[in-house]
Amino acid sequence: MEKKLIVKLKDTFDNIIHISEDGIEYWYARELQYVLGYTEWRNFCNVISKAKISCEQSNVEVLHHFVDVNKMVQAGVAQKAVEDIILTRYACYLIAQNGDPKKEPIAFAQSYFALQTRKAELIEQRLNDLNRLQLREQLKTSEKRLSQNIYERGVDDNGFARIRSKGDTALFGGKTTQEMKDLYGIKNGPLADFLPPVTIAAKNLATEMTNLNVETKDLQGESAITSEHVYNNASVRQMLQGRGIEPEKLPPEEDIKKLERRVKSEERKLAKDKK
Repeated sequence: MEKKLIVKLKDTFDNIIHISEDGIEYWYARELQYVLGYTEWRNFCNVISKAKISCEQSNVEVLHHFVDVNKMVQAGVAQKAVEDIILTRYACYLIAQNGDPKKEPIAFAQSYFALQTRKAELIEQRLNDLNRLQLREQLKTSEKRLSQNIYERGVDDNGFARIRSKGDTALFGGKTTQEMKDLYGIKNGPLADFLPPVTIAAKNLATEMTNLNVETKDLQGESAITSEHVYNNASVRQMLQGRGIEPEKLPPEEDIKKLERRVKSEERKLAKDKK
């Protein structure tokens, strides 16, 4: 998500904050509805219902975070009462978690309401963290699929390790998996847990290409699958180099397991926040 869009969305969300007499932040559901990109109240109510269920499943009192109210609004020359809901920050976060992920404001809101500050820089960092976690999960899925594919075609565990290692060597310009781990100072854990997002995405693309061709061409045996995987990783590397990116020269990032623990810790703290 571009920084300009992040700043614009932050300003939009800041503008709908309300402050109670004792200094507690809260939001109105009908105002939140529009900034999250929902035009129909009934559709947004479905999202709120899912958020309430998530609240219950977390053993958090729903009524502490979702308060039904009636508001008077102008309707032509007269006023009429409409149903609304006062929401805490945690309620807004749960709504964002249960919203349509295709809507850009939803992705932004998940980080905005998870943080106790509204600084755009911190929101941007959290969005980047969540993106890296998602990319790592995608790579795990594609590699699991690859392992299943090769086992079905006569390759054992050791063969799978060799195939994946030779793919890494092609992607990292001749450096083996162990050489990359030594370069990054990795003592424990997979190399992919320390890679930056662009490299994780590159590995995932090459692996998915291998999966597709192994399945459609029905490649058999370690040799044929190795050649396919090496070719795909080399092709992805060539594409990156065309944009001035050499994967082996990119610095390592925080261990993905530590990042995941930190994100989960922030979410637990948010669940305990009654404001």
